[in-house]
Amino acid sequence: MGASLNAGDRAACFARLEGEVFDLAIIGAGITGAGIARDAALRGLSVALVEAQDYAAGTSSRSSKMIHGGLRYLAQGDVALVRESASERQVLRRIAPHLARLTPFVIPTTSLAMQAKLRAALWSFEKLGAVPAAEGHEVWNLTELARREPLLRRDRLNGAVAYPEFLTDDARLTLANVRSAAAAGAVVLNHARVERLVEEGGRATGLLVRSTLAGEDNRGAHLRARTIVNAAGPWVDGIRALAAGDGSPRLAISKGIHLVLPRARLPVESTLILRAPDKRNIFAVPRGDFTYLGTTDQFHPGVDYWPEIGRSDIDYLLRATETALDVPRLRDADIVSLWAGIRPLIGEAGKKATEVSRKDEMWTGPSGVIAIAGGKLSAYRAMAARIVDAVAGRLDRRVPACATADQPLPGGDRAIGGDDRLDRLYGTEAAAIRAGGGGVASEAAHAVRHEGAATLEDYWVRRSARAWFDRGAGREALAPAADTMGALLGWNADRRRAEIDHCLQLDRNSRRALDPAQGGSEG
Repeated sequence: MGASLNAGDRAACFARLEGEVFDLAIIGAGITGAGIARDAALRGLSVALVEAQDYAAGTSSRSSKMIHGGLRYLAQGDVALVRESASERQVLRRIAPHLARLTPFVIPTTSLAMQAKLRAALWSFEKLGAVPAAEGHEVWNLTELARREPLLRRDRLNGAVAYPEFLTDDARLTLANVRSAAAAGAVVLNHARVERLVEEGGRATGLLVRSTLAGEDNRGAHLRARTIVNAAGPWVDGIRALAAGDGSPRLAISKGIHLVLPRARLPVESTLILRAPDKRNIFAVPRGDFTYLGTTDQFHPGVDYWPEIGRSDIDYLLRATETALDVPRLRDADIVSLWAGIRPLIGEAGKKATEVSRKDEMWTGPSGVIAIAGGKLSAYRAMAARIVDAVAGRLDRRVPACATADQPLPGGDRAIGGDDRLDRLYGTEAAAIRAGGGGVASEAAHAVRHEGAATLEDYWVRRSARAWFDRGAGREALAPAADTMGALLGWNADRRRAEIDHCLQLDRNSRRALDPAQGGSEG
């Protein structure tokens, strides 16, 4: 089994943060911070990684859960971004096969000219990404399209182009990187907020960190570090504001929502790229017993962990799906769960959210803190390597080359034949879950003992994905999971009830815009 993060070891982690001087302190344990921590620790740097909420609690658990090459960026002329994203897919497939599930992406076409244009783009895409010949794109005529995806309305189509891409579980991919960093010696800690940046002579030398967990009001540490990286995602500007003279905003925040429906209601076999009436593309993505729809993309004024889901966003996805697929009218009562997330984009004046580049950008503030924002989930590993190279230069330290492309992530030491839920989430570690009974209690115990889950939300949303992809949004799992976690973490009856109530409230909040008359409030 890979590195274990035991949520019962938090006191020891705070003591280590207080007692050591680190080469690198990283603020934020989304996929960017987690990737940097893993890379730096594997190269021999001493690393501390702190996260105010839970690993992947922000953007990195709210994406469309795709590891894709960004074909649309090729049309925008961003060849470098496409090359990096496309080739990185194959790396993830090698180091975490359970978190890189190959699936056809299908683009319906309306003319031979459209097919020819797509094929030309895909030939370039496949060359840039070193796509195996056996996984090249295919062209489907209307007969083949009707056989493969009978729900697609074909009255204006002449066929489709299909090409392989990868689906992932974004939160578990982030967690795997965190665990790998810990296995390489990094000190990693969730639910630990940076309250203040410590500066000496105008240079950042440390962080004051304090626990955000109930019952840990007096637990904190003065974390000292030779270099500091701000990888707080949408909260990068907030962290920058802690430093003297570094408060001007750099980010543009956009919001996207996703809806989850039963697969029986939307029985698609491939990831369908559907053209919405406003000419945007949305996705219909199969995942086990469910199909999820996404995403919207609009600028958002705040940096909420749980941004509001508006009625117009829901209607946009439902009506666009009905326009493209021959299905009975989709109603609120069909929605199993829904989530919203915010994206940290680099601000570009005059551009819509859909037009802003997904390139990452790195800059250094006046106190020496390195900030990183933007970027794509697919290219997180390459982005992390660039940051660690910069950190090594700052330290004037000769370090080995990046090694993250070859060492498996936890659960990814070999491909497994199964494709059930446990295999997709845990990879080779699924055997340990099954040995413990294979149910909620076994998952929850594993989450506490090995995956750093310190709250019921940590398990329900990010370790098990039950909040999104389970019957009734996983509400029936809350009580047994709380029983198991409470026994391991010493929760009393009031704390156990509070943990359950918090998750139920999150679920209710996500459904506020749904019509109770259609059963929306009951999921």
